[in-house]
Parts: sequence; structure tokens; C-alpha cells
Amino acid sequence: MYLQLFNIFLITIFSFIGTTIPVNFEEIQDFQGKAYYFSKSTMDLGSWGARMSEVQKKEIKNRLKNRLEKTYILTFDKDESIFKEEEKVDAISGATDSWGSNFTRGKQYKNVSNNQLIQAQEFYGKRFLVKDELQKIEWKMGSESKQIGQYLCFKATAVIPTDELTWYEFSWNDLSSDEEDKDIELTSVEAWYTLQIPLNHGPAEYWGLPGLILEVSAGNTTMLCSQVIINPKEKIEIKSPNKGKEINKSNYSQTVQGKMLEMRNNRGRRRG
Repeated sequence: MYLQLFNIFLITIFSFIGTTIPVNFEEIQDFQGKAYYFSKSTMDLGSWGARMSEVQKKEIKNRLKNRLEKTYILTFDKDESIFKEEEKVDAISGATDSWGSNFTRGKQYKNVSNNQLIQAQEFYGKRFLVKDELQKIEWKMGSESKQIGQYLCFKATAVIPTDELTWYEFSWNDLSSDEEDKDIELTSVEAWYTLQIPLNHGPAEYWGLPGLILEVSAGNTTMLCSQVIINPKEKIEIKSPNKGKEINKSNYSQTVQGKMLEMRNNRGRRRG
């Protein structure tokens, strides 16, 4: 049922995409664009879900809607891009999800010409500037195609270590597992890209295909593009984030885990 509703949503959202204007990218030296993505995640309630009524499940879903459904904007030129979330206000409380924002993706800058990632992260009031290489992705490109809006898209797949895609997130399981004995968890990724926009860009960590990625599914999350604007009237300036303590992805993850472990231990001592 959930998948059927999501498919109906896909059909609806793409019905609003305007007509594609052919663009000769080879003749354009200084072009820019914007792509709008809607992200939707499903939540596995596990054994808890079996003991919940449908009313309880619906209530949890409504409370977590801001975390499960997000809107992003990818601003790009030939080599650079900025990927950021549009902040939403809770319809019931009028507040933003301040706690959840500690473990979500910050403003992300990618430069495909020099393999550079710069991402702004904020963790409990402290700013970090995460600098690293772009995620290496070994894409397998097939011949399967489909239409997304006005764009003909082709399918590509990859398998990526899960922690490489979620390095800015946090799970209590990370503290309870033994790093030496922990198996490397892998995530299967399915992407759809269009050669009509022959750029290497894509949302989030995804990039490196011969066309702009308009849809990507990984794990329990699907991101799909609802609108593409080439050369908007207002000129866009792409600037990488520049504030915060410089750190790489691995050290940032260790910093977050260390702080959460400290908080858990302090809470335990107070109870004792």
C-alpha cells in the first residue's frame, strides 16, 4: 500500500515538470542550473511494529514526517555544486527539528573537477567544516531506460559501504559494536541519469555518471527530481562553506560517537 501511494506521488509530481528546452552545453561556457529533489524514507518499526495498532503507527509516522520527508536543492555549474536541504517548520508545533539536525546532512559542496567535498556540519552548537575526497563510486551502467518528466533516463547501479553514505549520522549501535569484528555493511544503490544534461552531478553523495542524476534509491530512501531549471534569470554564485573546525569524514564520525558516549556515561552516573 505504501509503495502504491509513493508511485502515485511520483506520477503526480512529474506531471508538473515544464517542457524541456534543448541546450547545447558545448556552446555554453558559463551555464548554471538548479534541480529540486524530494526525498522520502520508510521506517522499519521491527518487532515494535507488530505490537502497535494502525493508529499508533500513523501517529509515529506523522511525528517523524519532517525526518522522513525532505526537500533539497542542487545548484550547479559545469564543475561545482551545492546541495542543501530546505528547512521545514513542523506543522503542529511550529518548531524545527533541532535535535534531529545534529545528525543530518549539512550544506554540501562538491567539485567534480578536483574530487573535493566540503560539508558544513553543526553538532550541539559547534561548527565543523568537513573536507575530504568525493565518495568513490564504481557505477555499473546498463541499457534500461525510462522517462522522468521530459527527460530520458538510463539506469546505473552500485554497491557502497553504508557508513560511507551515513558518516554524518549516529546510531547507538555504533557504540555497542566491536570495530574489529564488525562486518562491513553494504548499501545497494540504483540511480537514473539523463544524457540530456551531460554533467557529473547528483544529489547527496552521488555523482560520477555521464549525466545529471534525477533519481536515486539507496536503502530505505528514494530521492527524485521534481524540477530542473537551466540558466535561471538570476545568476547563481556557488560558494563552498568556509566556517567551522576543519576535519575529515572519519574524524568527524569519531568525534560524534565520542561525544554521545560521554553523554551516555554522564547520564548513567547521575542515575547511579
